[in-house]
Amino acid sequence: MVSPQTDLTVHPFRGRDGAALAYREIGEGRPVVLIHGYFSTATVNWLRYGHAAKIAARGYRVIMPDLRGHGGSAKPHDAAAYPPDVLADDGFALIEQLDLTNYDLGGYSLGGRTTVRMLARGARPGRAIIAGMGLEGILDATGRGAVFRRILANLGTFERGSPEWMAEAFLKTVGGDPVALLHVLDTSVDTPREALARIAVPTLVLAGVEDDDNGSAEALAAVLPNGRYAVVPGNHMSAVTKPELGVAMAEFLGDFSRS
Repeated sequence: MVSPQTDLTVHPFRGRDGAALAYREIGEGRPVVLIHGYFSTATVNWLRYGHAAKIAARGYRVIMPDLRGHGGSAKPHDAAAYPPDVLADDGFALIEQLDLTNYDLGGYSLGGRTTVRMLARGARPGRAIIAGMGLEGILDATGRGAVFRRILANLGTFERGSPEWMAEAFLKTVGGDPVALLHVLDTSVDTPREALARIAVPTLVLAGVEDDDNGSAEALAAVLPNGRYAVVPGNHMSAVTKPELGVAMAEFLGDFSRS
């Protein structure tokens, strides 16, 4: 079995405020921008488990930024670097700097929420994927960071094997910066139902069958005019490790040929 490629070249880009941000890419063809989840990185979400490779094999240039405060991107400790909706601003900056016009867009968890914010603010990809995210996590984004705030403020105090301990262990494996990640929580913006109802882009809403961390993915798909709901095995943490996630994403995007 061939191991997924994870040692891709890191490319720089700039946030609209000048922040030094990073992305990786794999494949050639139609661009698709994929945004990772909170605490994670592009490498962990999209490369490690082969999802990006599955999509690239269908004729896509898979572009994977590291969110501000994560991975190879800037992790400033100044709260002023994390205004509301700055992650969506960074997504727009990437699209502008790569001069993407015909492209697709998607994300997992926080990346899914960022995708929604971009769509609500006028991004018009050909197709969109919102994974690991439910309706409540979109309507009440600002009210859902309490668990992470508690974890980041009390590192080293949790019982071994507890959900908090496991989250902290994951944070250590990716070299997460607790100060920057706390500030990232302040960037969340609620998206009202009326805004969701105006998103006409064909959208796959995809979640683990045991994942209700951010509310109902099925309900989110129902609110979107062209939403499609699908499930894969796992819960919020494990679904992203399952090959079925990449398969579902690749099948939704379909084969792309420039001929």
